[in-house]
Amino acid sequence: MPTSASTTDSGKSASGGVQSLERAFDLLERMADAGGEVGLSELSASSGLPLPTIHRLMRTLVTCGYVRQQPNRRYALGPRLIRLGESASRLLGTWARPYLARLVEETGETANMALLDGDEVVYVAQVPSKHSMRMFTEVGRRVLPHSTGVGKALLAGLTPDEVRALLARTGMPAATEKTITTPDGFLAALADVRRLGYAVDDNEQEIGVRCLAVPVPDSPTAAAISISGPAGRVTETATERIVPVLQQVAAELSQALTTPGTPAN
Repeated sequence: MPTSASTTDSGKSASGGVQSLERAFDLLERMADAGGEVGLSELSASSGLPLPTIHRLMRTLVTCGYVRQQPNRRYALGPRLIRLGESASRLLGTWARPYLARLVEETGETANMALLDGDEVVYVAQVPSKHSMRMFTEVGRRVLPHSTGVGKALLAGLTPDEVRALLARTGMPAATEKTITTPDGFLAALADVRRLGYAVDDNEQEIGVRCLAVPVPDSPTAAAISISGPAGRVTETATERIVPVLQQVAAELSQALTTPGTPAN
């Protein structure tokens, strides 16, 4: 949950930033955390800001198109944020590429980055393996999360009720005979992800292909990185070597994405 920035009487924040900007972005993040639609009293209670201040900031955000006022007088995130989010998602993939390149160098397998977009997983970056036999996933491809390693890594942070609701909306079609097709089976797999610290797609999206994935901790949006390769190379023995590399690269990417002013490699 965001926290309100401390401020001085001069209109500048204690960190030297512009108070009104920090407050406006804090309110947008609180709206996103609340599901995208809130009332002024809810924002006041969570942020600690007085209602007149929130009303003034929201009026400005509405004028700019970043917030909409609903007929029920509540406020919702506005459509102009979509363009910003899409551009940021593309840049996220660009920033991740050096880290994915490191994964390829250290594991020998194709490296991917994926985000959770609504109920689907979307691949935003890939660096291919140098092997002649290698995996390829088109950047921009969308898949259902239940049959992929990155999907498991992304959903492992949700509550069981949230996971069941998502699966009810998407269904659980079988991509192969090894795809998990029941909510209980998938929840058990997510428990394994949380226990082990990584996710496995074992021939579940495509026969002959294994994928290992980990979430990117504290990413601004839910993200995961993975390696994928032929099942004959991504063996149990290889898994013991690859997973620590994945976890280390994910931690370094997280630091680059969450540290203000730090270039992502």
